[in-house]
Amino acid sequence: MAFKRDLLEEVVADQALSFASRNRGIARSVNFDNHKKSKMITVISGVRRSGKSTLLSQFFDLLGGGHYLNFDDERLSEFVLEDFRTLLSIFDGKKESDTFFFDEIQNVSGWERFVRRLHDEGKKVFVTGSNATLLSGELGTRLTGRYKKIELYPFSFSEYIRFKEIPIADKTSKNSAKIVRGFDEYAQTGGFPGFLLENDREILQRIYEDILYRDLLVRFQIREVEAFRKLASFLFANIGKNIGYSSLKNVLGFASATSVKNYVSFLEESFLLFEMRKYDASLKKQYVSEKKIYAVDNGLRNAISFSASEDRGRMLENAVYMELRRRGKDAFFFKEKRECDFVVREGIRIAEAIQVCENISDLETKDREVSGLVEAMDVLHLSSGTIVTRYEEETIEIEGKKIYIVPAWKWFSEI
Repeated sequence: MAFKRDLLEEVVADQALSFASRNRGIARSVNFDNHKKSKMITVISGVRRSGKSTLLSQFFDLLGGGHYLNFDDERLSEFVLEDFRTLLSIFDGKKESDTFFFDEIQNVSGWERFVRRLHDEGKKVFVTGSNATLLSGELGTRLTGRYKKIELYPFSFSEYIRFKEIPIADKTSKNSAKIVRGFDEYAQTGGFPGFLLENDREILQRIYEDILYRDLLVRFQIREVEAFRKLASFLFANIGKNIGYSSLKNVLGFASATSVKNYVSFLEESFLLFEMRKYDASLKKQYVSEKKIYAVDNGLRNAISFSASEDRGRMLENAVYMELRRRGKDAFFFKEKRECDFVVREGIRIAEAIQVCENISDLETKDREVSGLVEAMDVLHLSSGTIVTRYEEETIEIEGKKIYIVPAWKWFSEI
């Protein structure tokens, strides 16, 4: 049964009015010119409420407008692939444009065939979606060579201080103190735009619940609801710690380690949590060895999980991991006799080693962190490494290797 045209016209008109009046927010740290000039499909994916629609509106303004529709609208719950023909007819009746903007398009089964047709006809298309499978499997096959991807997260620290209107170029002591305080706040509150506007913890709790129930339990038809919730809660409470599927199975009482592995992958698909593997030259060993889990946002983690004072170091580590993802880095942790928090691969080689520590004023702590970093540098043939701390700054040389100890606000401000 075809979608009612009059209802679709109503939705298009309502959304056009709402979209035009949307707060455009701060400019996100993406390459706007690259996507503006490209004729390829632009796919914006990321966690719910991270600002995908706002970014879409920024592209909308940059390209001088176009046709827009958000499929995360209950009135479009019965919209199917065949209804795109009616939608195009409505669009054509309003204005001529070769640019299309579609929000949460993954809600329509088979959408990729329609978008591919628009692209093949020379149209410019932007789409957004809230799960990492947006371009996996069959979808990726149908759009191969036709799209550029933007993976959007809550605000980075650089975006956060722009939002707070703190000028990064101002080197006065007064402004520098603002930047340092700003990072301390950012490390706890995270960067979800809606939360920063309202300062309401319930917003973060609602994002979490919506993802668990609307995006995961329903979509994957998960029957072990309480067990799944416990797993998610446990992982959020233990970010940065070494875990294994078998140990999680035993601790949380799952029937099999395979169930745990599947559930973790679901959480990754929603961009709530990310799994980081231990570095090993053998890919097989990487997949079977212990893992570490990180959360998409510190504020979200703190809103749903008990936070103790000793968590400050792990929150800093979590923030560093997310910043590495924003910078497009492929990160692992290193562990032999000692441990290094992050080693970063570029191409086929490890190019960078990073240790994260709240503070290294204590000699025992400093020795442990430096020893773990130096071992990773020795094994991976690196001549320099970095330790990100809350406030300390120093350069030391050990065994011909340079170690840069950098305060977090400065490391996060680097481009």
